[in-house]
This record gives sequence, C-alpha cells and structure tokens, in this order.
Amino acid sequence: MPIIVRSARSMAKHPASTCEKLPSMADHATETLTVDRLDRQLVHALLHDGRAPFRTLAAALGCSEQTIARRYRRLCDARALRVIVLPNPWTAAERLFLRISTQPGAAPALGRALTRRADVSWVTVATGATEVTCALRASSAADRDALLLQGLPRASQVTGVVTLSVLQVHDHGPETEWHGLPDPLSREQLRLLGPGTRPHGRRRSQAAQTRFEVEDEELLRILATDGRASYARLAALTGRSESATGRRLERLIDEGSAYLDVELATALLGFPLTATLWCTVEPAHLEAVGREVAAYPETAFVAATSGRTNLIVSGLFRDGADLYGFVTRRLGELPGLREIETVPMMAVLKQQGAIMDGVRLPPAA
Repeated sequence: MPIIVRSARSMAKHPASTCEKLPSMADHATETLTVDRLDRQLVHALLHDGRAPFRTLAAALGCSEQTIARRYRRLCDARALRVIVLPNPWTAAERLFLRISTQPGAAPALGRALTRRADVSWVTVATGATEVTCALRASSAADRDALLLQGLPRASQVTGVVTLSVLQVHDHGPETEWHGLPDPLSREQLRLLGPGTRPHGRRRSQAAQTRFEVEDEELLRILATDGRASYARLAALTGRSESATGRRLERLIDEGSAYLDVELATALLGFPLTATLWCTVEPAHLEAVGREVAAYPETAFVAATSGRTNLIVSGLFRDGADLYGFVTRRLGELPGLREIETVPMMAVLKQQGAIMDGVRLPPAA
C-alpha cells in the first residue's frame, strides 16, 4: 500500500550545505509524493550499498535500470534521500553528546549556529525549543574545551550544558542502520546486491585506517555532496585516472577511513516523528540492552554513554501512538532498564553531512 506524504519540492533548488539558511514551510510549494513498495525497497538497497550501480539495483529489485534511475532521481529531487561519503567520524579523539538548555525560544538560533561547525553533527531541537542536542567530534581535548569552556558559556541564551562521552556505539546488524520502512529486502535480493558497504566505517580501528593524501581532499569534497558520483566524474575533477580513483575510494571505504551514509528526510517517507530517549540501564545489563535495542527496526542510533543516563536511543516513528508502543512494549519489557526520558524533536537541523529535514522551524531572523 503506498504511503502518500507532502514533499517540499522546492528544497531541491537549494544546494545542501551544513550552514544553509533553513527555509520556512511558507517558502515552498508542496506536491504529493507517493512512496510505494519499489521506492521503499530502493531505499533499503541504498542503505545496504549506496554506490551500487543502477543495473545491480535493478537486478535485485526486479525491474529495469531506467525505472530505478528514474525513481532514484525522483526521491533525490524531493530531498527524500541523499547518498554521501564522509570521513569516518568514530575515530575522533573526543566523541561527545551535548544537551544544551536555552532560554525559551532560543534553541533554533543556537542550533543553526552549531550546524556551521564541521566538528558538530546530528543537531536537533527538542519540542518546546528550549533544548538542543548535538554530537561533537573533536580532534583533541583542546578543541573540545574551546567549545565547552569558551564558546557555549559566552552564549547569553544558554542556561546549561550536559556533556556525555560516547563509550560504545551499537551496530544495527549486517543489512542496514535504520530499517523501519516496510517491504524489507529478501535474502536473495541482498545476495544480488553483494556484501554492502554500510558497516565498515564503525567497525575498523583507527590504527587500521588508510592515511588521507592531499588528493583525497577534493575526492571527499565531491563525495560529501554526491556519494554516487561516477568514477569518470571523480577522475576528471581530481586529476587521477578512473581506475586509480576507483581503487582509492574502495580502499578508503574498505579500511574504514571513509564510509557511505544515506541521509533520509524520514518525514517524507512516512515517519515524521523523531524522538531521543535518554535511558538509565543497570550496568550488568547495559551491553545486552544496547544490542537488543539496536536491532529494533524503529531505532536509528544507539550508544552507551557516560553520565546520569547511560544509553541514548534515537528512534523514528509514524506518530505518538507508535512512539508509545515502542516505549511500553519494546523498551518497557527489557530487564535492567530503570528509567526512560522521552524527548520528541521539533526538527532535525543537521544529520551527518547536511540539513535534510529542518523545514518545520521558522526562518532565521
């Protein structure tokens, strides 16, 4: 059964960037975007391997290469998805989550300011516009302290900061990260797609990684906005041969220096409610609970952290009833889970590489 949602089509006119001005809903003419089984399976396939050729995707999904290319362009034009390649973020010296409390109504402006920082990702504003959550990846303790001890305290609208160190990120299994969409791929379809590229970036140690070369900067700059750019285009823009470009990119991904990410505007795919759940789990159960929750189709990110709460869960839901069922039936039955603070998000301002789904906030003054 198709899912029909409203798409802010004119967002495609704005280049994706980490510091673009967020448009208001009034700025856009909307049209109906019908998301059917083939669209959902295409998203699943791209989550498995974001650079799989159209012919490979078509063979796995049982349709023509032209149809898959057309469906992909349609989803991209609607800003429903974007494939990108990024440096591995999980080797940063300091990996933190920040919960920043603000004066009433000040959170959107602070969130926009944080999106401009290259070392900050996953910027969200909680419902009520009094809290911003973000992930900080600092290359050193000095860089970390520059934001925590100098930048944020000087912001007059900031009333408090809670800092949590990321201790363990729980993978979602061999297929995808978030897999809440209906119509998952069959084992045969996954076999036709090949081994995939999704897990590499989180499972490789820093010592095993390939060092970046000067020529890699331009390569990664291009892939940060178009992770499916052809080897011919990459070669033309970087000055390497196609074969050398292909080998270099494959090595960076295989050894974990870079990884593919599929950024999804999940509201356009029928999941408009994003919530962060700050959980307190008994230490003896923390590992088991983290692994169990990471396997749930509703979860997009699960990690153990320091702090008063020790497990962060980011989930995507169709509505409040869906979230309620997740909290009561999924999490509520897990042994060792003592407390849950559920924080619905007003908007996601920045994912790994760009703004995707922040159109619900008013524009900056």
